[in-house]
Amino acid sequence: MTKIKLISALALAGSCAFGTQAALAYSAGDFIVRGDIAKTDVDASNVEDDNGFMGSVGYLFHDKLGVALTSSENFEHDFSSNGTSGDFEQRPTNLTLQYYPLGGTNSRVQPYAGAGVNYTEFSSEHASNGQSVSMDDSWGAVGELGVDLFVTENLAFNGFASYTDVDSDTDINGASAGEVNLDPVTVGGGLTFRF
Repeated sequence: MTKIKLISALALAGSCAFGTQAALAYSAGDFIVRGDIAKTDVDASNVEDDNGFMGSVGYLFHDKLGVALTSSENFEHDFSSNGTSGDFEQRPTNLTLQYYPLGGTNSRVQPYAGAGVNYTEFSSEHASNGQSVSMDDSWGAVGELGVDLFVTENLAFNGFASYTDVDSDTDINGASAGEVNLDPVTVGGGLTFRF
């Protein structure tokens, strides 16, 4: 029974991957809007992960090249360090150049890769013991891989993974507590709309 399910799933994936339709091709002048549910997995062992909504708006200025502006709702993270516990919120905003290797072709499957700059804003820093916590905003690099699987001419399922360099200088009670290296890997999925 398991083999039949596996073969059926592979056949379905293969038909989606190799199915073509001229209207599905990405091309210069397309606007792309994505909405995803994402999980951010931070590299710091004393900071908990979170999930939430991410969205992006993009524009293709060439069949294979485009730019995208991505942001999210605030991700809230609990932390504990040096006897202090609390929470903070962070909102990443990315500006990326995206490469679509199958752009301009008739492929229903449209993978992409992106690289660019990230700005992460920190807010709502709280410590449970009444201490004051302050985290500096961060600038860094971001890289992403993703794929759109078109189901109609203008609607696709989307999946992506990204890595972001996020470092924040942190103060507790006005004294430096060092740098927090979050460096999150974010994985998500949702819908893509093309106009």
